[in-house]
Amino acid sequence: MNHFNASRQPVQAQRPNTAPGNAEARKVAEQLMDSMNALLGLVERETELVRAGQVREAMTLESKKQELSRNYVSAVSELKTNQAQLAKSAPELLSTLHRHHDAFRAMLQVNLTVLATAHAVSESVVRGVNAEIQKRNVPNTYTAAGRRAAPGPRHITPLAVSRSL
Repeated sequence: MNHFNASRQPVQAQRPNTAPGNAEARKVAEQLMDSMNALLGLVERETELVRAGQVREAMTLESKKQELSRNYVSAVSELKTNQAQLAKSAPELLSTLHRHHDAFRAMLQVNLTVLATAHAVSESVVRGVNAEIQKRNVPNTYTAAGRRAAPGPRHITPLAVSRSL
């Protein structure tokens, strides 16, 4: 009879411990969802602004984006801590989180593509301006073989670019 009671007590002792864990795990999952939604909204806005060529306005979102990113990383680390509990207590919530996170990553990929495109375009413009400036500074001379002379280091003028818009 003692063996039967001993086997029942751990089950009863575990039940009260899992209830707060369930609530905590659900709270962490909700925090992650909220964090992803807030960051996703900001990233979508940034993507729209950059696509529209409003880079200056998009840059104003940087500090808010950093704050939301920190919140997201914090929520992800808390979820990793409670993932086992969440998988036991609410597997459907965990699968919903995975689906939402996949959509989140896809939108981040779109944002990164737009930012990389804007970067490549701006770099191309700067290189083009630099090439035009260098053409004007180089003397137009020919070598003894009748080819254009390559400019020497003293003829190349550095280009200064202000990064502030």
